[in-house]
Amino acid sequence: MSIRTLDDLLAEGVSGRRVLVRADLNVPLDKQTGAITDDGRIRAVLPTLGALVEAGAKVVVCSHLGRPKGAPDPQFSLGPVAGRLGELLGAPVHFATDTVGDSARSTVADLADGQVALLENLRFNAGETSKDEAERGAFADQLAAFGDAYVDDAFGAVHRKHASVYDVPARLPHVAGRLVLREVEVLSKLTGDPERPYVVVLGGSKVSDKLAVIEALLPTVDRLLIGGGMCFTFLKAQGLEVGTSLLEKDMVETCRNLLERSNGKILLPVDVVVADAFAPDAAHDTVRVDGIPSHRLGLDVGPETVAGFSAALSQAKTIFWNGPMGVFEMPAFAAGTRGIAEAITKADAFSVVGGGDSAAAVRALGLDESSFGHISTGGGASLEYLEGKALPGIAALEN
Repeated sequence: MSIRTLDDLLAEGVSGRRVLVRADLNVPLDKQTGAITDDGRIRAVLPTLGALVEAGAKVVVCSHLGRPKGAPDPQFSLGPVAGRLGELLGAPVHFATDTVGDSARSTVADLADGQVALLENLRFNAGETSKDEAERGAFADQLAAFGDAYVDDAFGAVHRKHASVYDVPARLPHVAGRLVLREVEVLSKLTGDPERPYVVVLGGSKVSDKLAVIEALLPTVDRLLIGGGMCFTFLKAQGLEVGTSLLEKDMVETCRNLLERSNGKILLPVDVVVADAFAPDAAHDTVRVDGIPSHRLGLDVGPETVAGFSAALSQAKTIFWNGPMGVFEMPAFAAGTRGIAEAITKADAFSVVGGGDSAAAVRALGLDESSFGHISTGGGASLEYLEGKALPGIAALEN
């Protein structure tokens, strides 16, 4: 892979030049207060932004947040992010209240060397996500006008063919930021020749979301441990009663086929925590997987499963984990995710946490992030990379 890097750009000199940085500042916000509940993605881009500021660049940051419908929506404003980014950088971040309008133009024009601006949410413009090449291109032209060079440090968005990710690099000298470079280096270790045993842990709610990565990984992994809501479709495929647990009926036959082809590589839960309702205070018990009552639903894996999965992880030399083992946001159903995460940290292995809910769980459960080899910022992007898909944002940097 031939991609120019941030160090290449810095070597050429950026003092006084405008550098447009595509970051992934898509942080979770509290629905009631609008406060940022996890600033991990903001922290992840600091090495790139800090290096540009120190080198005297005029730094113009752009990002999306949430899924607005191509028009301004106050609940998805990047305003709170600008405040937090300024705190972490130790200097004010100048916030443009639009993306490519009057506020953006004046904010960028007024930047001094070493200062940072943040544009309002890219997805407030229909051109960002448009499938129409001309509409997307027109928006990319407006964005590119704010930069003399472009840095992509938004790994969580490189699997999207969006204007700021795919079209802007074609219009400006472009490089990969520190975060994107690190992500690609780490994930290429997993797709190349990982040290064995190579154990993958998959959780989350739906088999359909992970089917492609399961298909891609089965031939290459030594063990595949499956928890989370998706395990119930696999248990159903074994002919077991799963009560009112999450179930994808149209995927049962697919799961049965995967189990038959896995040569025993797939490990499923042997016990689960079942509850009367999907609620934090619901009455709950631990039962064997062949004893799930018809009126109850599984919300976590049980302690025997954690012990079995932990034993497999303790033998591993390479670990990839994507997806929680249960509804970790509710304390009563967090033990499975915590147990697996702790087992990963104890293993003498190179471990990668595959972004999304898994990364959020690590922080929400108060686990030491430095005890994992790498925590990815891109759930969907990391899965598509492991599937072997071409990622539009990476392809744009290679050109």
